[in-house]
Amino acid sequence: MGAATTAGAPLRPAALASDLLRLATAGSVDDGKSTLIGRLLYDSRAILSDQLALLAAASRRRGGDGALDLALLTDGLRAEREQGITIDVAYRSFATPRRRFVIADTPGHVHYTRNMVTGASLADLALVLLDARRGVVEQSRRHAFIASLLRIPHLVVAVNKMDLVAYSEAAFAGIVDEFTQWAGDLAFASVTFVPLSALEGDNVVATSGRMPWYGGPALLPHLESVELELDEGSAARFPVQWVIRAGGDYRGYAGRLAGGTLARGDDVVVLPGERSTRVAAIETFAGAIERAAAPMSVTLRLADELDVSRGDLLCRPDEAPRVVRDLEAEVCWMADGPLAPGSRYLIKHTTRQARVLVGAVHDRVDVHTLERERDPGSLALNDIGRVGLRVTKPLALDRYAENRTTGSFILIDETTNETVGAGMVA
Repeated sequence: MGAATTAGAPLRPAALASDLLRLATAGSVDDGKSTLIGRLLYDSRAILSDQLALLAAASRRRGGDGALDLALLTDGLRAEREQGITIDVAYRSFATPRRRFVIADTPGHVHYTRNMVTGASLADLALVLLDARRGVVEQSRRHAFIASLLRIPHLVVAVNKMDLVAYSEAAFAGIVDEFTQWAGDLAFASVTFVPLSALEGDNVVATSGRMPWYGGPALLPHLESVELELDEGSAARFPVQWVIRAGGDYRGYAGRLAGGTLARGDDVVVLPGERSTRVAAIETFAGAIERAAAPMSVTLRLADELDVSRGDLLCRPDEAPRVVRDLEAEVCWMADGPLAPGSRYLIKHTTRQARVLVGAVHDRVDVHTLERERDPGSLALNDIGRVGLRVTKPLALDRYAENRTTGSFILIDETTNETVGAGMVA
């Protein structure tokens, strides 16, 4: 719950949380993602003494030469350790005096692209690792494209293992040129390139003297300085998560603001159905407040007695999203079986759930060229393409480019209850 404020005072919870940077790492197998995250944690002194002792013991068991195997800090699953690769999303958090961080270390193998989508869905910054010896490979392009598709605003391309190319300026420059030429049409607010060696610690936390030709900051200082945009100017979106009835005539609607702000006294409509009312009170665990902004979790009380249920959406009358049953979306397919026309699934959009029928599969993206193959017929595991859908209940949707919460959804297999697709409204 958000903190209370004095009556009438502006509340900027997004600003209060702006010291938190959520970043997702991605790269090909053996590019060194886990080692880099371990280096960040180790060199920023974010490892407790008991964790350090366990790390040293695990490193000895792995048959090392006495050095700490920093990759073990994120490769937490036994299967990962046995195979030597990361196969699931590993989350780690740490803090420096300037900022707090939450890191999602996503898998590098092509078969786990769906995990990368999951880990990156809420990220503010994508950190894509390249091996300086191999340059820009298919997975590099795939991960950068997915980050752009997910509207992650900032991209850092970390050219790792510079120690294995003798810290060559020419090798780094060639990678920068190739990547820049390929990614010119991708939607990022900023793209930054950093040459580093996670194993040796060069340009990770502090600038390395081994690359005097590099004039930019080390990775961690750059991450500390990335500016995040506040979304208070966006349209107000409040998906109802829970209806609270607590004795007498009390009825509150709990949820998390998915965009913009709401204040006591604001006129709102409830979608679907366009029922009109106004906000009578905004309540938090700490008490009543005058105004709330995304991403605060609050309880709203309304001036009128309306039939409001979980899955409904509150917004201002003049900035309502479209309410539809037919939509098109970019879908990342996550199941072994194909996504094909005529298939039926559950769709979960914010707090609302319905059944959905798959229409046409309009295209499929070639991540090598960013070109689209028209009418592919279906999407296979890890494919990304534009799909038409028809829903049994109306959904209040924004385009994903306008709101990453109300513009996204997941598809669920009713028989297994497994998530089989992630969609972004076009």
